[in-house]
Amino acid sequence: MTDEMRMREFIALHEARVKPLGIESSLAWWENALTGSDEAAERAAAISARIWKIYANPDEFAFLKSIDPSALTDPLIARQHDMLLRGYTGEQMPPETIDKLVALDKEVGQSYNNFRAEVNGQTMTENDVRKILRESDDLALREAAWKGSKALGGVVASRVLELVNTRNEVARSLGYRDHYIMSMELSELNEERVFDIFDVLAKQTDPMWREWKAGFDKRQSERFGIAVEELRPWHCPDQFFQVAPPSDLDLDTYFANKNLEELTTRFYTAIGLPIDDVLKRSDLYEKPGKNQHAFCTDIDHEGDVRVLCNVRSTENWMCTMLHEFGHAVYDLYADYQLPHFLRGPAHTLSTEAIAELMGRFSKDGDWLRTYAGVSAEEVARVAEISAEENRVQLLVMTRWVLVMCHFEREMYRDPSQDLNSLWWDMVEKYQGVHRPDNRNEPDWASKLHLALAPVYYQNYLLGEMFASQLLRYLRTKVVNGDAPDALVTSPKVGQWLREKIFEPGSTRSWEDGLAFATGERLNPAYFAEQLRR
Repeated sequence: MTDEMRMREFIALHEARVKPLGIESSLAWWENALTGSDEAAERAAAISARIWKIYANPDEFAFLKSIDPSALTDPLIARQHDMLLRGYTGEQMPPETIDKLVALDKEVGQSYNNFRAEVNGQTMTENDVRKILRESDDLALREAAWKGSKALGGVVASRVLELVNTRNEVARSLGYRDHYIMSMELSELNEERVFDIFDVLAKQTDPMWREWKAGFDKRQSERFGIAVEELRPWHCPDQFFQVAPPSDLDLDTYFANKNLEELTTRFYTAIGLPIDDVLKRSDLYEKPGKNQHAFCTDIDHEGDVRVLCNVRSTENWMCTMLHEFGHAVYDLYADYQLPHFLRGPAHTLSTEAIAELMGRFSKDGDWLRTYAGVSAEEVARVAEISAEENRVQLLVMTRWVLVMCHFEREMYRDPSQDLNSLWWDMVEKYQGVHRPDNRNEPDWASKLHLALAPVYYQNYLLGEMFASQLLRYLRTKVVNGDAPDALVTSPKVGQWLREKIFEPGSTRSWEDGLAFATGERLNPAYFAEQLRR
């Protein structure tokens, strides 16, 4: 039997075992996200452990290593072999280690799901805290809300560190420096190249960031009647300063009392990517016990795609809806004729690119006129301001991602160092936010991604670069010469995305896929251009 025949047989057997477990696991996690149910979390964790142990099988890993890639003439078989080999590599660990990681993951996940901030004796959701930090001029309330949200860090920090140390033990047993670099390499990212790009971006954005931040600090000091030197994290517009502050324009006014679900539906239908089936299965509004964040999940890679949100009628939630349904259409419009393991995004950063591209439209003049009902006269007045808001949001996001990526890499390099201080070192360096006085708390641990989505955050910034490259191609090639608003109204947009991005799935690496779609590999210059005035 040839290597290619052996590999085909292995893939068929592997899919037969993993696919039903994956569906069962996804449904259990979905139930847990909606209800906070301990039983659902326990069930999901048990199934995850079963899947994990399949990938940890040393005999199957040895089989995959025995296959000669040059003997695989079918490119789809060769690609699946490469993906499975990388998938098995990172999971080579004893069953008891898997059980430990799954239990910790479940326990920490429940803590994040069920946490609510206590603020002056009141229980508050993340939306409540965010509203205070965006709108309130009550300095004592702002500080109490910020500190209340950060109390989560103290609840989970020790268990997050246990996760970090256990992940590192596994990575080092496999010959890697630590879990961080192992995750990067196994997901087709080169750590050195990624951080070289980020370092260049940090230098390029430093002057514009310092200029904008100085103006922001001046406005905040005047607003609160305190010196610039007295500004602290609770004077920022959200818990992590990852979202730009509302401008004088206040885009929220255009979404007050609007049905964001309807606006999202109209937009995606217009560009040729209807989402009606996804909406039927989604859960979009706040309820007790529900996960307070937003995400999209593909249950079965056969069309059961769902979105979770906690929508309020604000521009931030409009952006989030467009973002999450960007993930959804990537999954929904996959080519289901492809092998199971090749359906869906080429990489996490590929689907983040689509989501981030779509999320930008909540500040776009043509989109606001077409879908939010803003008059042409009003759009003419606000277009320049909203474009500047979009630029500022990208700038704020860039500096925040630099904090997360540099902190996380250092955390995995040496988890025993003073992480509380390291966190604020990074915040001060990249965001220019002064650390709280006389505070020594694990504020870093209140960020869910550091615990439950490790080595993920670089995908947001790489995804924005990917999105800028797609946006340039769409404008200059796909809808060039069409109506001025074609980017947000033409089915050509959806058709091109389906043919060039969604349907090819994982048949190519993410960067080869980008080159297939746009004619060139990742070019950060397009993103840098959008950060300049």
